[in-house]
Amino acid sequence: MSEVSLVSRFDALLADLDGVVYAGPHAIPGAIESLTQLSGLGIGLGYVTNNASRSPAEVAAHLRELGAPAEDNQVVSSSQAAADLLASLLAPGSRILITGSPALAREIELVGLVPVGSQEEEPVAVVQGFNPAIGWKDLAEATYVVNAGALWVATNTDMSIPQARGIAPGNGTLVAAVAAATGQQPRVAGKPEAPLFHSAAKRLGAERPLVVGDRLDTDILGGNNAGFATVAVLTGVDTRETILAARAAERPDYVIGSLTDLHRPYPDVTHDDGTYTCGNATARVANGAVGIIGSKDNLDSWRAACAAWWAATPDAATAKAPKLAWLDH
Repeated sequence: MSEVSLVSRFDALLADLDGVVYAGPHAIPGAIESLTQLSGLGIGLGYVTNNASRSPAEVAAHLRELGAPAEDNQVVSSSQAAADLLASLLAPGSRILITGSPALAREIELVGLVPVGSQEEEPVAVVQGFNPAIGWKDLAEATYVVNAGALWVATNTDMSIPQARGIAPGNGTLVAAVAAATGQQPRVAGKPEAPLFHSAAKRLGAERPLVVGDRLDTDILGGNNAGFATVAVLTGVDTRETILAARAAERPDYVIGSLTDLHRPYPDVTHDDGTYTCGNATARVANGAVGIIGSKDNLDSWRAACAAWWAATPDAATAKAPKLAWLDH
C-alpha cells in the first residue's frame, strides 16, 4: 500500500458538486473537512458543475455557507461553457432563446449575446439549461425555435440529479423532451465534454489534476476525455455495481467511499497470472464471471473485482455487469 494519501499524488482536485460535496441543501458528511484540508497540502481546488440553474457566484456563496473553501472564480459551470460555445459560433448581439434560469441568461449577456424569452423575438439559437421552474410552455417555445432551424445548445444532459429526498429528473430529461418533439439533438457544452475540465485546470494552473465525481457518464467520462486522472465517489448516483459494469470510456482510475478517503493511502492493485489483489481481497475472471475472495462490504473487494473484470473486457463499448461469485474469507 502506498504510504502517501491519494490526493497528494496530484496538484489540484476538480470536484463535482451534486452527490460529491452536497446532496440537496446539505453537505455530505466529511466532504467540507476533506476540501478544507487541501490548501494546507498546497493542492489547488476547483469546482466543475453541470448545474446551470445558478451563477458561479451563487454556487460559491452556497459552498461558503456550508463551510467549504470557495472563491467565485473556483467555480466553473456548464452555463459558462455554453455561453463560450455560442459566442464562438455567433455574431455579437445575436439573440438567444433562454430555456433555463436567470443565471444562464446572465452568462449569455456576459459574452455579448442577447437573451430573449420567445420565438417572436426571432432568436437564432436556443440554449437549454436546468431550472426547476421550467414548464411545458418553456419546452414548447424551445421546440418551436429548434424546429424553425435555430442552433440548439444544451448546457448538459444529466438525466438525473441527487436531491435530499432522492434522485430527481435532471436537465437531460428536459432536453430529451425537446429532442423527442423535434427529432434533433443539441450540441452539449458541459460534462462529459473535455473543455469544461481543461478550463478549470487552466484557472488553477494545474498540470496533474484529479477529477472526482459521483457519475460515470458525466464526471468520469468527462475527466477521462480531458486526459486527467479520475476517481469515482460512492456518495451520489453511481454504485459499486454500476462502476464494475462500466463501459471502458467511463471507468475511473480510483474508487473511494467518500471524499474523506482522498486523505488516506490508496491500496495498490497487483496481479499475478490473472489473479488481481487489493489489500486482503482477490478477484479472478473465469467463464465470464468474477470470483471474489473478500467481503462485499470491503471496498478493496470491489477494487480487485474492477481490475480483474476491466482487464478481461478492455474495449467494452457498453456497460455489462458480470456475474459475481463471492467467497468470504
